[in-house]
Amino acid sequence: MTEKISKTLRDNAFIRWTALLLLASAMFCSYIFMDILSPIKDLMQSTRGWDSTAFGTMQGSETFLNVFVFFLIFAGIILDKMGVRFTAVLSGAVMLVGAVIKWYAVSDSFIGSELETWFINHLNYIPGFDELGISPFYRGMPASAKVAAIGFMIFGCGVEMAGITVSRGIVKWFKGREMALAMGSEMALARLGVATCMIFSPMFAKWGGSINVSRSVAFGVVLLLIALIMFIVYFFMDKKLDAQTGEAEEKDDPFKISDLGAILTSSGFWLVALLCVLYYSAIFPFQKYAVNMLQCNLTFTQVPADSFWASNQVTIIQYVIMLIVAASSFMSNFQKSIAAKTGLLITACIALIVFCYMGYMRQSAETVFAVFPLLAVGITPILGSYVDHKGKAASMLVIGSLLLILCHLTFAFVLPQFKGNSVGGVTVAYLTILVLGASFSLVPAALWPSVPKLVDAKIIGSAYALIFWIQNIGLWLFPLLIGKVLDSTNPQLTADLASGAISAEEAAVSYDYTAALIMLASLGVAALLLGFVLKVVDKKKKLGLELPNVEKEG
Repeated sequence: MTEKISKTLRDNAFIRWTALLLLASAMFCSYIFMDILSPIKDLMQSTRGWDSTAFGTMQGSETFLNVFVFFLIFAGIILDKMGVRFTAVLSGAVMLVGAVIKWYAVSDSFIGSELETWFINHLNYIPGFDELGISPFYRGMPASAKVAAIGFMIFGCGVEMAGITVSRGIVKWFKGREMALAMGSEMALARLGVATCMIFSPMFAKWGGSINVSRSVAFGVVLLLIALIMFIVYFFMDKKLDAQTGEAEEKDDPFKISDLGAILTSSGFWLVALLCVLYYSAIFPFQKYAVNMLQCNLTFTQVPADSFWASNQVTIIQYVIMLIVAASSFMSNFQKSIAAKTGLLITACIALIVFCYMGYMRQSAETVFAVFPLLAVGITPILGSYVDHKGKAASMLVIGSLLLILCHLTFAFVLPQFKGNSVGGVTVAYLTILVLGASFSLVPAALWPSVPKLVDAKIIGSAYALIFWIQNIGLWLFPLLIGKVLDSTNPQLTADLASGAISAEEAAVSYDYTAALIMLASLGVAALLLGFVLKVVDKKKKLGLELPNVEKEG
């Protein structure tokens, strides 16, 4: 009888992994919406009048409420008080509401509406925020960008809430089981959302030969509706699990104001927090401009409309090949048989070459950048396992920063030299993007497992909340800064556009990104210096960052 009672849903591997699939798929959908406009920045300028400043201000608005209204802290409190189930459904609903507002803002029905007129004449000055230079709006900002920013702010609250909730849900279902594999799988699937967005967002925007950017956002809205449904299904699975165990939901320790003193006086905390904000600010904001950067630095020829390479069918085929690359490279990490591992890696390499060839033949920047997360998906488990069993976390942070600097400087100074050389330019772009994706894997694999070694266990929950808040400051600031830098360092382009000497379509793909990329590379330099400081502190205070996470027995 006791044996029968002890069997719960999480003891069933199929159901346990189904719960993970629901949570991970919901995050996959949210990652797609997060960058839904990134691959069509040029179309936002040519069809909605968003210059780089407007685009960057809207993109940065995602984390505005999390940073300046401290919603990220409130999300942690909600999770603590209400539990995983309620918070998951709430986050899905909040994301969907924000997405619908953003969709309406870029839709044709908004153009010429009374609401557009109201936003043109209002929210041009916000007392306090303007004086501090942190206003999410400005005079002259297109009305559609203002409303889209409001929707994105709301979405940002939901997606951050979803992120911490999904992590807590995985711990609940996989504690004492395959937790590392579960978390790695969730991260891999979420990152594939970036590639999915890059491939499908332009396809929907250009569907049927007519350009309509609202179709891309509508695609994202539908996915977030599916994400909400997945959270609801998870709600009932989780509720049944608690009914079986007879336990109340496990909750994290709440964020306490009293913890701030202990956290803010910890040198380890500041090193991790600053490394986090520097590194992620050089990656995530760049993703929002990467496609346009490639459009401006490479020469793409127009593929005939009746060609196979211009069809929607090739988009689907390329996406399936991308999934083969990701799945086979990820699965190779868990094969004990050398033959099976080798076979999966060969499959991944061949599929990756085919994927890159198709991206080149399609002559589109968005399909070139779609390769970004693929190498990361394959090597993240390797790196995580290495840190677990061999250590060297601080050294990996230094290597990651070096690769970051190298990639941004390559984009700034090497890639423009290949303008006009379609094969050479795309080859350099592919290699650099793959390396950047690899460096992106080094930091999460080394940084997050190191936090417990640097911060007292009693305040670890509060420290993570504060680190995420500081990270969000960078994710708000740098999309905005990149946009302002682009407009300020391309004055002739701005003047020619205003005078009519150049069309909006031409202007959108003619920016000089050198200054913006140097700014991002400088973040890598700062992260590199901090990485060396961290190694020194580790050696002096014997924090154990270079030691393996898994202790050897005996």
